[in-house]
Amino acid sequence: MSKYGRWTGVLVGVWLTLALVAGARGVFQNNAQRVGVAVAIAAGSPIVLFLLWFAASAGFRAFALSLNPRVLTALQTWRIIGFVFLLLEAHQQLPAMFALPAGYGDMFIGVTASLVAWQLAARYRGAFIAWQLLGILDLVVAVGSGTLSRVLDPNGISMLPMTMLPLSLVPTFLVPLFLIFHVICIAQARQWKGSVVEERGSARAVGYRAV
Repeated sequence: MSKYGRWTGVLVGVWLTLALVAGARGVFQNNAQRVGVAVAIAAGSPIVLFLLWFAASAGFRAFALSLNPRVLTALQTWRIIGFVFLLLEAHQQLPAMFALPAGYGDMFIGVTASLVAWQLAARYRGAFIAWQLLGILDLVVAVGSGTLSRVLDPNGISMLPMTMLPLSLVPTFLVPLFLIFHVICIAQARQWKGSVVEERGSARAVGYRAV
């Protein structure tokens, strides 16, 4: 493992630990119907750090682009847990304005992630990038609808469950992590040029070569 791989592993571990500890101590808990500043900082900081590191360091950029796009895409399968938002909305624990688009959007991305990882990544660059952009859009819509629900209906159903463990890990860890995966996959796909077909026994492996 390269030094960038080790540093990335350490940073992700520290990030997850901080999100867990902060969540357990109620740092993200938002009893008022206001925009959660603590959640915004926790979600935005890793994304900004990644983008700055990716832009400034050729070594880290090479490491990130060397990651397997199929694995990064398949990891989005975890987003099928979006059904939890729908269950909580049905029990009046989350506002429909957030739960419906976030829940159905995440479930769609989660259900299709494996297909995209093993089919589109190998054959259809344009469709692969489009799916990654759709995944980013789903995250943006979820964050936006969750924020607006507090502003547009301050007396409605609270977003409080999303600021407490275990759900606080969704906006403070999973959302930025999945968004970073999408960005890496798009950056990788933009470098693909043509297809390379290798025969391995009876199996046919299809991939792309970098420009």
